[in-house]
Amino acid sequence: MCGIAGKINFSYDAEPSSIDLLKNMVSALKHRGPDEFGYYRDKNAGLVHARLSIVDITSGQQPMANEQNTLWIVFNGEIFNYLELRKILENHNHKFKTKSDTEVIIHAYEQWGLECFTKFNGQWAIAIWDNRNKQLILSRDHVGILPLYIKEENNKIWFASEVKAIFTDPEVKREINIISLQQIFTFWTTVTPSTIFSGIYEVKPGTTVVYSIEGKRHEYKHWQLSFTNDKELKNKFSFKDSVKEFEHRLLEATKLRMLRADVPVGSYLSGGLDSSVVAWLGRQTKSGTFQTFSIRFEDLQFDETKYQKMLVSALNSTHEEILVTKQDIRQVFQDVIYHTEKPILRAAPAPLFILSKLVHDSGFKAVTTGEGADEFLLGYDIFRLTKIRQFMANQPESKIRPLLLLRLYPYLSDSLFKVKGVSFEFWKKNFTELNRIDYSHILRWETTSKLANFFSDSIQSQLHNDVIEFVQDILPENFLNLDPVIRAQFLEIIILFSGYIISSQGDRMLMSHSVEGRFPFLDIDVINFLNKLPIDHKLVGLNEKIILKNIARGKIPDEIIKRKKQPYRAPDAASFLLGDHEDYVTEMLSEKNLKNFGIFDPKKVSLLYNKCLSKFSQNPDGSQISNVENMSFIGILSTQLLYKQFILTNPKTDNNILFKTKIDLVKDYE
Repeated sequence: MCGIAGKINFSYDAEPSSIDLLKNMVSALKHRGPDEFGYYRDKNAGLVHARLSIVDITSGQQPMANEQNTLWIVFNGEIFNYLELRKILENHNHKFKTKSDTEVIIHAYEQWGLECFTKFNGQWAIAIWDNRNKQLILSRDHVGILPLYIKEENNKIWFASEVKAIFTDPEVKREINIISLQQIFTFWTTVTPSTIFSGIYEVKPGTTVVYSIEGKRHEYKHWQLSFTNDKELKNKFSFKDSVKEFEHRLLEATKLRMLRADVPVGSYLSGGLDSSVVAWLGRQTKSGTFQTFSIRFEDLQFDETKYQKMLVSALNSTHEEILVTKQDIRQVFQDVIYHTEKPILRAAPAPLFILSKLVHDSGFKAVTTGEGADEFLLGYDIFRLTKIRQFMANQPESKIRPLLLLRLYPYLSDSLFKVKGVSFEFWKKNFTELNRIDYSHILRWETTSKLANFFSDSIQSQLHNDVIEFVQDILPENFLNLDPVIRAQFLEIIILFSGYIISSQGDRMLMSHSVEGRFPFLDIDVINFLNKLPIDHKLVGLNEKIILKNIARGKIPDEIIKRKKQPYRAPDAASFLLGDHEDYVTEMLSEKNLKNFGIFDPKKVSLLYNKCLSKFSQNPDGSQISNVENMSFIGILSTQLLYKQFILTNPKTDNNILFKTKIDLVKDYE
């Protein structure tokens, strides 16, 4: 993994980017690539690269060029099938100077043009500058594992792995996008291409964007999330054959991620099925020492140590773990928001931030994880809930069918079902309206959207009336023809997964300490196969991830396979209610700052804070603080921190950065 950034000026009277600006841009990204720094500069373009050396450590420096020096690339990520592509390209008479996947990308673009991105199996954010034709090509991987941001203004283009690099240019204005803020306080994330910052956009997953000197912008989809209608699949796949093929593809995906690196690769262990299977497969591919890492929680309701130890024993791995307390979460939360670059509604990224530091301090630069399994194998409760609501809708008057709801959410201590006399009406809301776009997500989105009540009057006056319009443009034409469970899966992947799970909890927390995440479940061959399978190969009744459980049998302990799913969670508001000392929490939630920032209503926030404090004093485990109160508290605090760090404060830069790779063609234009 690495950090990339650049500024392109398409004006005919363009002035070259200054070396100081390029230093500032790359220094803002040095946590993503602390090993080496490089830049390219000509009259129109300035590109920078911060390198985390994992493949071809000795000769893979960037920016890198083709043989004619007409194409220049900065690249963040891994192309795992680069060796296979290299052989094909060599058969087409391409000559290679390095052993890197970066050079394979350049030659692949020379050979196939934009079609090259359809041939890559990997995770990437790529910028290619064609200095002959004055074109900028930006590409992002299939599901948005790696971030890539852009800004367009006055015939200039800025791009970067993280927004903070773009903000180092004083030309760029910094302000909050109110509509994007509303999206976060509804969907937990912005809807791509929007970001929390006005004028800053994300390249959509599976998309390549081309800019040219004529001021033209073209967008191409090199991959599209798609599912075949379930009815058409029933007779195409036997379950037995599907299990066999899935295991083969997942093993190959794990091999690529464990072995295609010139540094050791470790593995995360959460104690759940997904990371356990990935770790077991990884162990089969690697002889000798096998390194695993885990989080333990002081709060037992979040802790999975029992299951982690089971797998460590089964794998005979060298294991390191770190105990996370509420105080730890409070201590690192400012840094967490600096790296997420967006407000969050849960404290869950904070322990992952702490875990990646453990990995870094242990001398590892890369780890495999189980991300993606729940999304592509129907593992989340939202899929089961959708199935139950769909089942209830077939007999709306049934008194028996709603009882299935009692089997959901057993891990929630404040579950509505444990409150005597509470009806099922909340869970039945709009349950017969199967043709709603938000059928699967209406309960979550309406609950989360209540957080907007804490916005100030001026912010509330700018909010959009119909949040469904935010997602309509990103849905395929056949969306409503899909089974409601598949529609739920589609929404979960393109919104929450891309914008929060693999970002705020994934890449951003890993790269905050220069650790690369590798995700076998997100291998494109695995994804494309899983998306062709019928629902009942993944979800049978309320039993999720059936095909994965079949693979796991006989490999990992039965207790892990049979355990009730426990989603990854961490202490939320309770982490910030300890002690009475003055610190950033009381500062950010003070009436003065709330008024000055102008985003939230100070009186409402004060009531929330005192309510949470009262409940915490009665139950220090935080169990009495409701779901909405937890999300509100974390959402408000993280937004206040974001405003201070990115709107009121200039980005952190280091002008002492030393460039190892220096390509300066400015003199050629003078």
